[in-house]
Amino acid sequence: MYLFEALSKATKPNISQEAQILSWLRAGNSLTPIEALDMFNCFRLSGRIHDLRKQGWDIHTEMMTTNSGKRIAKYILIQR
Repeated sequence: MYLFEALSKATKPNISQEAQILSWLRAGNSLTPIEALDMFNCFRLSGRIHDLRKQGWDIHTEMMTTNSGKRIAKYILIQR
């Protein structure tokens, strides 16, 4: 049911996932893939982060361990 709910969430139609993610990071927030899926309906955060880095944004990857023992990436924008 969670996946269906995530798929049916509507994001702002005229704002790209990349722009939404950048705005979130520029506000000083960090972002994990699970948060990106929930907030921006983004299934492949690493791809969007790659695109932002190609544009010159300095985004740091911090690996973290979840309560279940899984290792996931957390992305943080290094403010200029």
